[in-house]
Amino acid sequence: MRSAETAERLARAERIAALMDARYSLFGIHFGWDSLIGLLLPGIGDAATALPSLYVMYEAHRLGARKRVLARMGLNVGLDTVLGSVPLAGDIFDLAFKANRRNVALLSRELARAERKKEENPWPNAIPD
Repeated sequence: MRSAETAERLARAERIAALMDARYSLFGIHFGWDSLIGLLLPGIGDAATALPSLYVMYEAHRLGARKRVLARMGLNVGLDTVLGSVPLAGDIFDLAFKANRRNVALLSRELARAERKKEENPWPNAIPD
């Protein structure tokens, strides 16, 4: 079982991802602040929406995510920022890619992997975490 602090951090990251990528729905298409700000402020908006994405990565680092997971998350944020800044095509990409949701899924899987690894350890931990 995850600690309360870990669960709280993961829940915060999930809320950020939902706000940024899937807060609203129109004709069955889910979108969030990332798409709206990128559409209203081309280029600048995409750079600004990278900040919440970087915060999710920061939380992943604090929670002990492996470097390969952080690298994958960074690639998702980079793609979202760079390709999202292309006028019109980037906005369509933002609607489909949803980097924050992808990153939270990566983080969730990483935390589950770490928990399984911890449970599989046959030697009890003499010093608590």
